[in-house]
Amino acid sequence: MSKTNIIILSDPNNGEESLGRAFNALAAAFDIKENGGEVSIVLAGTGTRWASVLVNVDHPLNPFYKALKSNFAGVSCGCADVFGARDGAEKNNFPILDESKIPGTSGLPSYSKLVNNDGPLLIF
Repeated sequence: MSKTNIIILSDPNNGEESLGRAFNALAAAFDIKENGGEVSIVLAGTGTRWASVLVNVDHPLNPFYKALKSNFAGVSCGCADVFGARDGAEKNNFPILDESKIPGTSGLPSYSKLVNNDGPLLIF
């Protein structure tokens, strides 16, 4: 089985729909992992803000975070810079992903690598 890559774009500041997207992303990751699959989670866009939220022990998604902590590939560097989430990501020890040197950014995850080398991509 190839690695499943999950990208979370939802903004934790946008209410229930965003919470639902992140919940389903992490539920999918957990299910894949529990059934012997390999899974990787990337926070991108406004989803980079989750790096400061998931670590909160009182947050309803914290148990998912704890169970999947080793499956977080990291946070998109350029997105974290644009959406003010880099400090939170670094403070909470999320890897900063900057392999793709897109002009005008501080770097993004390599989506080409994720699609071509790893496996399916699920976006929430």
